[in-house]
Amino acid sequence: MFKTKRYLNFLMFASLIGILASCSYDFIEYPAPPPPPDPEDTISFSLQIEPIFNNNDKCTACHKEGFAKGNFTTGAAYNAIVPSLINLTVPEESIIYWHAHPSSDVHTQKKLSLAEADLILFWIQKGALNN
Repeated sequence: MFKTKRYLNFLMFASLIGILASCSYDFIEYPAPPPPPDPEDTISFSLQIEPIFNNNDKCTACHKEGFAKGNFTTGAAYNAIVPSLINLTVPEESIIYWHAHPSSDVHTQKKLSLAEADLILFWIQKGALNN
């Protein structure tokens, strides 16, 4: 009886160690934000940022006039984005930047490219101007 109990305890302990050793967790490494833009660089909302939303219906497939999600079409995008989706204090926390970022798991539809996301972040860091 004593040997059987020891054997069962050993088997349970070995099984527990085996289960714990087989568990793994994949850490998600988000890319570091790009460095701040050069103070002399200017980013134009109308020429550089707004076209990102309209490029192949990337955003405007869902975010257009008549939709409750906001109208990102040309001429209306700035008012839909600023100030509700912008955080000028911590630009990396701006919804317009991280929601459709390529590493985000929040937005399941079309995502921005890393270059597009970086350009949006630079624009926010420069004050999110309507220029």
